[in-house]
Amino acid sequence: MLCLLAGCGRQRDPMEKIKDLEFTVLAEENIPEELKTVIEEKKNSAFKVTYQDNGFLYICVGYGEQVSGGYSITVNALYLTENAIYADTTLLGPDPADPAADKKKAPSCPYIVLKTEFVDKPVVFE
Repeated sequence: MLCLLAGCGRQRDPMEKIKDLEFTVLAEENIPEELKTVIEEKKNSAFKVTYQDNGFLYICVGYGEQVSGGYSITVNALYLTENAIYADTTLLGPDPADPAADKKKAPSCPYIVLKTEFVDKPVVFE
């Protein structure tokens, strides 16, 4: 009877969230130099990069060249599952009501760098 009960336990869905990960959005001056070099090489096209250093995981998402400045990126979710880390971001367009919008006419290459604790799992970008 005991063997039968053990087989009835609920198995965890490998895509089920275990926990949200705490993170910091890094300013450019706080990005490790080696990672800055990689970003500089890739920033004109959309990219997704991870980088590990000193016990931290850096998750980078770039949206490629945009026609103007004034874009921002929001982090919708960063969480851990049994098999992976899931990162979900969204590019937000410039605010047309922004009085400084005329100054932001030059093309830009928006990207975000998230710093979190190192977890030895692949990162899935959503």
